[in-house]
Amino acid sequence: MLAEQVCRALAQKLVDAELGKQEIVKLTAEYPELSVEDGYLIQEELIKLKNEQGHSVLALKMGLTSQAKMKQMNVHEPICGVIFDYMAIDNGILPLGELIHPKVEAEIAFVLGKDIAGPGVTGAQVLAATEYVLPALEIIDSRYKNFEFTLPDVIADNTSSSRVFFGSRLKRPDELELDLVGVTLSINGQMKDLGAGAAVLGHPAHSVAMLANMLARKGEKLRAGQVILSGGITGAHQLFAGDVVSAHWDGLGGIDFVVKE
Repeated sequence: MLAEQVCRALAQKLVDAELGKQEIVKLTAEYPELSVEDGYLIQEELIKLKNEQGHSVLALKMGLTSQAKMKQMNVHEPICGVIFDYMAIDNGILPLGELIHPKVEAEIAFVLGKDIAGPGVTGAQVLAATEYVLPALEIIDSRYKNFEFTLPDVIADNTSSSRVFFGSRLKRPDELELDLVGVTLSINGQMKDLGAGAAVLGHPAHSVAMLANMLARKGEKLRAGQVILSGGITGAHQLFAGDVVSAHWDGLGGIDFVVKE
């Protein structure tokens, strides 16, 4: 396991890469022994550094939530990270100049009405504790060169968190069959991807339940009022200056934004 000062130095390297919009070589190139546990220790130091800069955690997020992605990365459970307050965009403009090589993916976000503590949390318990769900477009932007990384690398890099757009339509979870909610993602009027909620571990609530159970191993729990991005329903698609992005969720409305330099 890496020493705390090494974890903090690597976290600082990632924070500097984000601020400087400079991609770096993956951490495992220098530390091939880096473990998943080390990745989370580095992520914790990164969160502390962001807090020291005056930023707070706005939401939690899950990554690698499709069976195909987990198989590809040879893992048995998704990974988790955080969304900071400065990452939320409400003016419909993604500022490309602040990012390195952003990609967009469509998700469903949960807002909790009650605390959820693991272990053993089920999707049904998550739905019972959820106040409402809403659509979200997550912008991922790995700080690593060419988006190339191992599992510990991406965990350390706060799961490539970068920006997020939230929709304005809120629905109670019992108003929708979330596994059947269809999503379409278009860029410049061309359909790029489509999927349904079931792409996320069979049902997006399963992803939130898994997060609660992962946190329980650290003695933590999900809390009322927390926002959780449950994972990508679509794949992640590269964005370029001038792109016009439009996504639509059955029963949850849509989100549109433009990419500007």
